[in-house]
Formats: sequence, C-alpha cells, structure tokens
Amino acid sequence: MVKLNKIYTRTGDDGTTGLVGGQRVRKTAPRVEAYGTVDEANSFIGLAVLHAGEGSKVFAVLRAIQNDLFDVGADLATPIAPDERPGAALRITAGQVERLERLIDEFNEPIPALTSFVLPGGTPLAAELHAARTVSRRAERAAVALLDAEPAATSPEAIRYLNRLSDLLFVLARAANANGASDVLWRPGAGRSRD
Repeated sequence: MVKLNKIYTRTGDDGTTGLVGGQRVRKTAPRVEAYGTVDEANSFIGLAVLHAGEGSKVFAVLRAIQNDLFDVGADLATPIAPDERPGAALRITAGQVERLERLIDEFNEPIPALTSFVLPGGTPLAAELHAARTVSRRAERAAVALLDAEPAATSPEAIRYLNRLSDLLFVLARAANANGASDVLWRPGAGRSRD
C-alpha cells in the first residue's frame, strides 16, 4: 500500500530522484524519462475520461488502463535485478497485454477499414484519445530507449503493453467518431493547390 504524507522532500533538489528500491538517478535518466512519459500519457487519458461518459464501456476501459499505467510506471521504475524472483516486483503481465488485444478486436470489429490515414480530431472524445495515443507512442519510444540502454534491467512486457495501448487508443478514437463515420481523413497533397 502506498502512503504519502509529505508531498515535498527536497531530496530531488540536486537533480536526482529515487527509483523503487532506493537507488538515486538523474532526473534525465532514460528510466525516469520512460516512466515519466507513461505518467504523462495517463494524464491525457484522464482528459479523455472526462468526455467518455461515466457508466459507458469506454469509460470503464479507460479507467482500467489508467490503473494499468501505474503498474507500467512501477515496472519501469523498478530495474530488474539479476536474481529477481517471479512476483517479487510489480511487473506487467502477458495477460494485461492480451486484454488490450481483445479490446482492440472488440472495438474494431464494427468499424470499416480505412482508405486513408485519419487526422486527429472529430468528437471531443476522439480528439482527446488521439492526443493520448500520441503521448503513449512517445512513452513507448522512451521505454524502447531504456530497453536499449539497460536490456537486462528492463521489462519487455511493459513495452508490449504500451505498443498495444496506442493501437487501442486509435481504435477507441475511431469508435468515438461514430465507428469511423465522423473520421476526418488525410487527403494527400490537398494543400498544394493553395500555393
């Protein structure tokens, strides 16, 4: 259980922060960048929740994802120890990734195939989901950079989760646009005639 009594500690005033386990690293470290960007993605999903409609399936899905993203952050904030026993640290599981895949399939099933790329926008919910999707992709890139820098200490399952998450957010954005009917499609070269 997490218990936060004091919000400021002054321990980060020197440009460092503590990882799970107590190790201090620079705030610019790849691990901090990865879990910090996951936190940012979670905040953007929180904005989408405002437009999802409490009690709706999308609302429930987004709330579950927000909870999962704290798990992703904890996973990324905890370097894998060489002798780590299964279950000793909070790690993203294959089951969490598979749940996202099932949701992608479920929400995508009634949506017609795309004939062009989709411009981010449409309904307020779709616009928020597209913003959350792009930040989730950035979180994935940061996590991949961490995996490149510290392969033995980084969970590849967290990266798989972030990859599926951005796919799900794309599908949810299309669902929020009347199952794609209100998508705004990219028209290649459309601005050239205005020169």
